[in-house]
Amino acid sequence: MKNYKLAINGTHYDVEINEVEGQEISLSVNGTPYKVTVDKELRKTAPKPRPAATVSKPVAAAPASTSGKSYSITSPLPGTILKVNVKVGDKVTQGQSVLMLEAMKMENSIESDYTGTVTAVKVAQGDSVMEGDVLVTIGE
Repeated sequence: MKNYKLAINGTHYDVEINEVEGQEISLSVNGTPYKVTVDKELRKTAPKPRPAATVSKPVAAAPASTSGKSYSITSPLPGTILKVNVKVGDKVTQGQSVLMLEAMKMENSIESDYTGTVTAVKVAQGDSVMEGDVLVTIGE
């Protein structure tokens, strides 16, 4: 069973996919059950293990920066992480690409707005993220 939170034209929906058999999907939207038929058969994939409280996989953080300031790079829209270009401890500059996000069938380079050291990478390749999710933390 997979759960998704969708926003369509500003309206939010909780979608729960209960069962997939070939082209038939049994799901519920905000608690209302539906049977949906898609144009081609879907592959069943084993669900990725995820922490219960968050969508992203936490990664150990580097020691705190000396100035104590840290900045978060957040997802500008829902999507899937295609590639993570940095790791904890990497030095980044303003405008440097830190990861690639696929959203609405387009690849989007997510760039750092800050210069500093990566203190945490909160996502991994293949993770689904929602708008506003913290992706990377940068310390001065």
